[in-house]
Amino acid sequence: MSNIQLIIEERAASIGQFLVGRLLPFRQKRSVGPFVFIDHMGPVQMKSRETLDVLPHPHIGLSTLTFLFEGAIMHRDSLGTEVEINPGAVNWMTAGRGVVHSERTPEALIDTDKSLHGLQIWVALPAELEEIEPSFFHISADQIPTWEEDGISFKLLAGAFKSHQSPVPTYSPLYFIEIKSRHTQTLQLGDYLFGESALYILEGSIVEDGHTFGPKQILVANEASLCSFEITANSTIFVFGGEPFAEPKYMDWNFVSSRKERLKQAKEDWIQQKFPTIPGETGFVPYPGPA
Repeated sequence: MSNIQLIIEERAASIGQFLVGRLLPFRQKRSVGPFVFIDHMGPVQMKSRETLDVLPHPHIGLSTLTFLFEGAIMHRDSLGTEVEINPGAVNWMTAGRGVVHSERTPEALIDTDKSLHGLQIWVALPAELEEIEPSFFHISADQIPTWEEDGISFKLLAGAFKSHQSPVPTYSPLYFIEIKSRHTQTLQLGDYLFGESALYILEGSIVEDGHTFGPKQILVANEASLCSFEITANSTIFVFGGEPFAEPKYMDWNFVSSRKERLKQAKEDWIQQKFPTIPGETGFVPYPGPA
């Protein structure tokens, strides 16, 4: 009997300069555990002078996780952070009561042909931590727990899995795991997963209950404890999830909160430009709806 509750296909969404594959939220599944938003960026090829330029924009009530497979992004925020995000590193920004950041092509790459490919993820904060002070952590690739079991490579990008703990400073019980296969093998992960669980196929395929599933799909499990499937050779997947919150989470644009009135206040504050600013940055992304 299949353990798949729901299949979510990537849907095209614009982030201004190019399309991304939107995975979460979905009309039938707004979140998986604390994960409330996932975009698959690229792969996109950019010629010389073509750049990513996401102007300053705000967040509240969440942490962002950026993980690149190819390319680079220069992250700047209202905390004064200026960090180049490169493949394999995890960049974790907690917005809390409010932060503003921009994402741009690094200057050294502007005059070159380049590619960009990665995941951008939002993780909601528990209600009691939604208004914490904003923070930013850069976790280099060599700090991320990585190990092999029977020809399968595991990388724990965030949270806890088996006996491993990621150094990413999460605020609720969760897991986000990259799994790569060299050959076809059955994986039984249920003993180590908890809460709500899902699987995203980046490349290759998996087989579950006689059905084959391919790239750009999220498979949401009925029961995390029953998570078992066959991963085919040369596949890359991400298993993620965690404990869902007792309180509902609401989203408005880049804002997440358990209180609708807080979303309204954040919207008004951004329109009136009351959020903190980024040193050296000009311009901003306007609120996309009516004032």
